[in-house]
Amino acid sequence: MPLLRTPQDRAVALILILAIAIAMALAPFLSGLLGAAVLYVVFVNPYRRLERFLKPGIAASVILVVALAVIALPVTWLIGVVIDQAPDALRRVRDSDVLARVGGGQLRLGNLDIGAEIAKAGSALLTWLSSNLIAFAGGATSALLNIVIAFFGLYYMLRSGTQMWAEARSYIPFSPRTADALRDRFFGVTEATLLGTALVGVSQGTLVGMAFWLVGLSNPLFWGAVTAFASILPVLGSGLVWLPATFVLLAQNRLGAAALMVVIGAGIASNLDNLIRPLVYKRVSNIHPMITLVGAFAGVRYFGLLGLLLGPLAIAYLFELLHFYREEYGMAPQA
Repeated sequence: MPLLRTPQDRAVALILILAIAIAMALAPFLSGLLGAAVLYVVFVNPYRRLERFLKPGIAASVILVVALAVIALPVTWLIGVVIDQAPDALRRVRDSDVLARVGGGQLRLGNLDIGAEIAKAGSALLTWLSSNLIAFAGGATSALLNIVIAFFGLYYMLRSGTQMWAEARSYIPFSPRTADALRDRFFGVTEATLLGTALVGVSQGTLVGMAFWLVGLSNPLFWGAVTAFASILPVLGSGLVWLPATFVLLAQNRLGAAALMVVIGAGIASNLDNLIRPLVYKRVSNIHPMITLVGAFAGVRYFGLLGLLLGPLAIAYLFELLHFYREEYGMAPQA
């Protein structure tokens, strides 16, 4: 049968071509568009309560201002701190005698000079971080652009969220009841993931930053901010910051300070994840740490900094879709 023989075939082809072109054009802004949906989940309930007393446009504007004050300004400040203090922090570590002490032959296992290998790896890591700082700044700039898109999207979604869902539901391949249940489940997963991630990040960043300040290490604010970002990775997490700091203190023969760093880092900060997330996830299906880890790495690859949150959410959404598919049709999807 010849292709594009009927008007319907030609209409389908035209729709597919336009859809692919639009998707390619919007690809750089995908994280901002997804971020708008996440922000909508967070702020739609306060908007609905406010809408009882104010006109929809005014209520949406008020919520937008609140969202900017609560989320955008702190995130922008945090990114600015990292970009501003990162060169100085890396320079201090590279110019100090810590790497020289570690590589001085004092750490050996038989014929293997462990200290030299650690020093070599540390120097290579610092060189890589310094050379990629500009790229990180560029990624942060892209993230800020997508944040702007997300907040503009939030305003318009608040204004027309009900109509948008009524239109979108007709294209979802589930019954109306299942589609509404799926939407509610997505809301719950999103709220729990964001709340758990934020609480863990703030708690671990504050504790590790305080530990840096107590033991006299430089740039506690910067390393606290780095810890808040690293805490999103559940397997590695805050250990990416406090563990190297412990080795630095050991190389300086500051055993008491190293012990304090281990107590705060391993004993308290690293265990907050196991305490906070289960409490937050009690009302939704538990998200396995491996899902969060893989999602975070994949999300950064496709969405930049915002992918640390959007990646795990995307994988969680996939599992929810599979769950509702099995519930609706009683079987697993067929390839």
